Amino acid sequence: MIDDLDLGFDEPERGEKGRHRRGFVERRNAKKKSGGGRGKTVFALFMALVLLGGIGGGAYVGFDRIRNHFVTPDYDGGGSGQALVEVKQGALIADIGDALVAADVVKSTKAFIEAAEANALAKNIQPGLYKLRKQMSAEKALTMMLDRKNKVTNQVTIPEGRTAKNVYKILSDKTKIPVKEFEAAAKNPEALGVPAFWFNRKDGKKVTKSIEGFLYPDTYEMPPNATAEGILKDMVANFLTVTTELKFVETVEANLGGVSPYEALIVASLAQAEAGNKDDLGKVARVAYNRVYKEFPCNCLEMDVTVNYYLELTGQKTKTSAQMTASELDNPKNPYNRKLKGLPPTPIDNPGKQAMQGSMDPPDGKWFYFVAIDKQGHSAFAETYAEQQRNEAKAREAGII
Repeated sequence: MIDDLDLGFDEPERGEKGRHRRGFVERRNAKKKSGGGRGKTVFALFMALVLLGGIGGGAYVGFDRIRNHFVTPDYDGGGSGQALVEVKQGALIADIGDALVAADVVKSTKAFIEAAEANALAKNIQPGLYKLRKQMSAEKALTMMLDRKNKVTNQVTIPEGRTAKNVYKILSDKTKIPVKEFEAAAKNPEALGVPAFWFNRKDGKKVTKSIEGFLYPDTYEMPPNATAEGILKDMVANFLTVTTELKFVETVEANLGGVSPYEALIVASLAQAEAGNKDDLGKVARVAYNRVYKEFPCNCLEMDVTVNYYLELTGQKTKTSAQMTASELDNPKNPYNRKLKGLPPTPIDNPGKQAMQGSMDPPDGKWFYFVAIDKQGHSAFAETYAEQQRNEAKAREAGII
């Protein structure tokens, strides 16, 4: 195409190749005098610039694409303005990078991943809300996230062994979300993320689907726009993360034979409520298994904590064992009656990691009884009732019971 443009640099024609140069000079001078070549030359230069401009633009775009392929896209400097970024429970570095890109804090997820790989402290980023700046270098964004002053703190801690009803109260006090909204959200545990397989039993009892047991006790960061459903989903997701790390399901199925993971979760909740010291969680779990599945007289739990759970569930005041009446201890209308055969319908609280470890892999022992014997909450365990009576005598001497 350029061959068709007269750029004003006329070449001698092929037939003139051997002629004297003077003829060429005369023709060039004649063009200058007539002025006829000037407009043509200007137009040709203009078109050349247009063509070169088009080629240059395409070359730049192509270069930019190639550069981005080999060089990680990243902003320079410390950025400006403000951006709020939420790190969700269980988020991976790539997930955090995606959230930062969506908020225009960093230019690419890859840049943030590379910055995290170069900084061993990146693994310390906690779930929660972070106050950052827009269009920062990935390295500076990571540095800001590791500085605790940039974390928007609105934390709530759920202690181990609290019932779902008590958890709702704690969350409501912190977030001002009404308890009724938590109760409504909890009616469908599977909608909150509890896999259906959890609601299986091997003891022949009817399954009661409840969120109880799945609200993992931990410290949580409440986002500004938190909802009851969103908070409970985060707690269930945390439960699933912890049980996956523990290999809870696989271990229960491999070690406990005729016990389902859901039944083991129920036992974990019983141990959490009964054990006065974390050292005894596994042993209390073993007592529960022995009473229900071994040759215990009634194959029932006979644990007062199930009575208290029913009292709380029905809006009544909980009591110590000494305060409980005979009718409360053996209420035929109570599905959590301590004398009913087998395990209760659901967990009776939300157990922590150590309680679950104790129930999925309890120590070997033929114990049927236990009683606290010191002020630190340690218990003595017994295989026979006569041995239990001796342990109770020691507890009385120590002023424990």
